[in-house]
Amino acid sequence: MDYFWDGFAILAYFGLVIGVGLASARRSGLSMREFSVGGRQLPWWAVLASIIAAELSAATFLGAPGEGYHLRNFTYVQLAIGTVIARVIVAYLFLRPFYDNNVVSIYEFLEVRFGVATRNAASAVFLVTRLLASGTRLYVAAVIIVLGYEMVHGVAATDSEKVWIYGGAVLLVVILTTIYTAAGGIRAVVWTDVIQATVMGGALVYALISLWFGVGGWSGAHGALTGPTDMTVFDSGIDHSKGILANVYDILGSEYTIWAALLGSVFTTMATHGTDQDMVQRMLTAKDYHKSRLALILSGLIDIPVGLAFAFIGILIYVFYQHHPDPHLPTKNPEIFSYYILHQLPPGARGLLVAGVLATAMGSLSTALNALATSFTQDFWVPYLGRKGETERQVVTAVRWSTVVFALLLAAVGTITAAVVVYSPHARIIPIVLGIFGYTYGSLLGIFLLGLTTKTRGTEQGNLIGMLAGFVAVAIWSGLPWDVINAVRGQSYDISYNIIYLAQHGLLKFSEGYVHPPDWLVQIEFPWRVMFGTLTTYAVAWCFKKNSSKTNK
Repeated sequence: MDYFWDGFAILAYFGLVIGVGLASARRSGLSMREFSVGGRQLPWWAVLASIIAAELSAATFLGAPGEGYHLRNFTYVQLAIGTVIARVIVAYLFLRPFYDNNVVSIYEFLEVRFGVATRNAASAVFLVTRLLASGTRLYVAAVIIVLGYEMVHGVAATDSEKVWIYGGAVLLVVILTTIYTAAGGIRAVVWTDVIQATVMGGALVYALISLWFGVGGWSGAHGALTGPTDMTVFDSGIDHSKGILANVYDILGSEYTIWAALLGSVFTTMATHGTDQDMVQRMLTAKDYHKSRLALILSGLIDIPVGLAFAFIGILIYVFYQHHPDPHLPTKNPEIFSYYILHQLPPGARGLLVAGVLATAMGSLSTALNALATSFTQDFWVPYLGRKGETERQVVTAVRWSTVVFALLLAAVGTITAAVVVYSPHARIIPIVLGIFGYTYGSLLGIFLLGLTTKTRGTEQGNLIGMLAGFVAVAIWSGLPWDVINAVRGQSYDISYNIIYLAQHGLLKFSEGYVHPPDWLVQIEFPWRVMFGTLTTYAVAWCFKKNSSKTNK
């Protein structure tokens, strides 16, 4: 009987979301514009809820408390400062040109400004990046299903059982999400996001309240948080005993500092909220760019208390298990909050939190599906693959089938990722795929900024060279070549001649069975990747000047 109310809460959530999603399908088949941007008639507050739901993936819902648990402070939330600054920039620099050019796929703007080659390159980068990034994160939502299986059966699942459970959970979430996304288009995405944001908010509030009373309030929490960095909010990352250059290297190699918030996070959010069809498409459903600006900026302001709440949940979980030690408590970030939900919350409430996790997965998945299908159809199917003279209804049919195809691809990526995590938990391929947008989105942002801030700079050839330069620069500064070598060879103490040769010439170092970048090469952490890629792409592409006789008026 304990699990009856959990199952009821989860099934009620699924029923509500699918019902609302299918109810939105009545008008979505009329045209591509209706399917993809809802005829630009959705209210700003629904767009706001949809942005929030899209941002809070399962990786955030489960991973952010894990950061709070391990750090025992709020430095993770510093990055939210940069996201607010970036949203103001996107709101006043990006949105009006998108509305003025009446685009469905935002990469159409690049064709207007530069040409077809730039549009196709940017759209292709988005399709590959979003497919891998969203597919990889799907497995995170299934973590709570695996832990639930182990809790019910009282024994740890074998590796093969875990892979089957991961695969089944991923497939179930993908199928349910695809049903309403393919049928209802962006209207279904936005209105189901409103439900999902509400469920996530309720789950977040309940988790905070239950933990607060579970640790005995402030007196119980304060007694367990006595470390020098516990409960801190800001970290300058500066060591006054070191020189300026050493401090710069340390800051670039750190994840959560105030400098990453004020610089790195700004560029990252400009890329995700200004050049990613996944996020921008929902902004384009508002009636005009004024309403879109309002929704975007408010979403950034809301991100700060939401981020603080997630980090505080992790801190309180740390305190809770200091008072109630559990030898079976997992250590991986996504598993900590999942374990607490399953083992400490009462029936019904436990189901609500599980529904909250699934809501994050379905919210981010539906937006990815709709954006992938829209970009592919608008940028590749209509101009190159479809039949000439297709009616609007035939184009909508194409985008719906594209949604199904991308759903299958996302499910495959999620299942493969889960298998790699289970069978090779230390494989370096995971950080490569999880952080893939950091390698590529700087190239996208650099080209968009060039198009928005200049009138004569940038050519088709120069843009492609700049995008490639941005990717290569970030790959080297973030250690991608060495990660790829490790992914291929694994951990091995058998040093080949090639490894010895590269080490002798200062191109790598070798320790603990893995290769690493040389000490002389500065290594940047993920908050800095998009910034370095953007500046490199912009600088290289800016060197190519468009012929004045061909400049777009």
